[in-house]
Amino acid sequence: MQSKLGIDFTKVQHARGIAKSIADDVQRFADNYTTVAVERTLCRLVGIDNTDADGVPLPNILVEDLKNKNVPEHGVLSFIGNAIIETGKSPQQIAEQISAGDLDITAFPFRSQSEIENALKPFIDTSINQIKERRNKREHYLKTIGEGTRPYLYVIVATGNIYEDVVQAEAAARQGADIIAVIRTTGQSLLDYVPYGATTEGFGGTFATQENFRIMRRALDKVGEEVGRYIRLCNYCSGLCMPEIAAMGALEGLDVMLNDALYGILFRDINMQRTLVDQFMSRVINGFAGVIINTGEDNYLTTADAVEEAHTVLASDLINEQLALLAGLPEEQMGLGHAFEMDPDLENGFLFELAQAQMTREIFPKAPLKYMPPTKFMTGNIFRGHLQDALFNMIGVWTQQGIQLLGMPTEAIHTPFMSDRYLSIENAKYIFNNMRNIGDEVEFKKDGIIQKRAQEVLEKTIGLLEEIEKEGLFPALEKGIFGGVKRPKDGGKGLSGVSLKGAHYYNPFISLMNPQHEPRNT
Repeated sequence: MQSKLGIDFTKVQHARGIAKSIADDVQRFADNYTTVAVERTLCRLVGIDNTDADGVPLPNILVEDLKNKNVPEHGVLSFIGNAIIETGKSPQQIAEQISAGDLDITAFPFRSQSEIENALKPFIDTSINQIKERRNKREHYLKTIGEGTRPYLYVIVATGNIYEDVVQAEAAARQGADIIAVIRTTGQSLLDYVPYGATTEGFGGTFATQENFRIMRRALDKVGEEVGRYIRLCNYCSGLCMPEIAAMGALEGLDVMLNDALYGILFRDINMQRTLVDQFMSRVINGFAGVIINTGEDNYLTTADAVEEAHTVLASDLINEQLALLAGLPEEQMGLGHAFEMDPDLENGFLFELAQAQMTREIFPKAPLKYMPPTKFMTGNIFRGHLQDALFNMIGVWTQQGIQLLGMPTEAIHTPFMSDRYLSIENAKYIFNNMRNIGDEVEFKKDGIIQKRAQEVLEKTIGLLEEIEKEGLFPALEKGIFGGVKRPKDGGKGLSGVSLKGAHYYNPFISLMNPQHEPRNT
């Protein structure tokens, strides 16, 4: 590949090699552990759903039962398989009996793995086939009605009421949006359970539930057929229920998931051991389901300076890429994150932003990169804000980004009105149409501001990755290497939900969904 920025791709390969070494070290840890979220995910993937009379999800009840009996290391599927053989009941019926206090699934002797596999196979096949059918339905739509051109126009709905979200999402699709992201209610990432059913009350967003996914997917399929363009649905599987929500999204046909390896550690204070185990299982599911993941490197630039710390974004992108590859997620499904977040008063800031975006595109040529709008320096002046968003849109089409999360003129004032969303979509469509091929036409001055900036960021990225490789990712996170945020390895939320895998541990979904993976169990 010929670089417009004069980038030396042997240096890029060197950086990738270091990132792979860092990711391999993380994977050696992750392959030896499970979490309560992973085990609840397995419950859902063999058909366990619904809640008890108090609204507690049955997957939580079953996994907590094993934890209370001090046997979480053997994994939920070994016990469910034994119980199927002993009782002849389905996983759902077994969970209901445990909830009622009528069954102890730890009382049965362990059967052989082949017997457990045979007992669970019909239920595993059902969920695998359902996920395949949802993926096939998406691909059928893409072949028959097509989709918008890249960069995809990505907008949010955040009313707190799933039915009102549907109204706003349908309006946005008719206005030209390609991706609708349903923002989650504030704090859901810190809930160690997934709420159940359709919800109508949320703060700053709407609860991510399987029923809410189903409602929005049905609405977007209908409006997509109406406008003759497939509309992608996005939600969030970050947080304490990362793999669980990924499974729900896969079963209900979501297309895009916020699924970062480090975001929850840095910005939600979720324990790093818990997160790095959960992210692997969640990405295995997303990879199999054909879901594009979005990573959260843009958030680093809300806590750190976008000029001084740009290399941390690229370093994190490279680590996220390697972790995703280990989970079987192809580059074409990696919406690696970066952002237009430099101070607008910075002289030649547009040139620096252009260098950063072009560099990211050249280093990740197959990825549908997620480009985030200016937020940090939005002031409430809607006219200035609209201009900032226009500059952001210019760079998005110029550097052929994959996913353009549209800025709103009322950013930092309130949740966008439908009219705000219309103005943002109109802004992007106008610029994208008028500048569609500018990236093919314009070259950059040799050793000019843009080339030098990109080369400098790459050099600093290599230095940072070498430092992380020397120390390991866990100690690096403890030192605050990303976003200036320090997190202790044994601190944060969710550590008590991490268990070393035991002798009877069984999780067939990793090999079924990611057959190339070779576990590094010790």
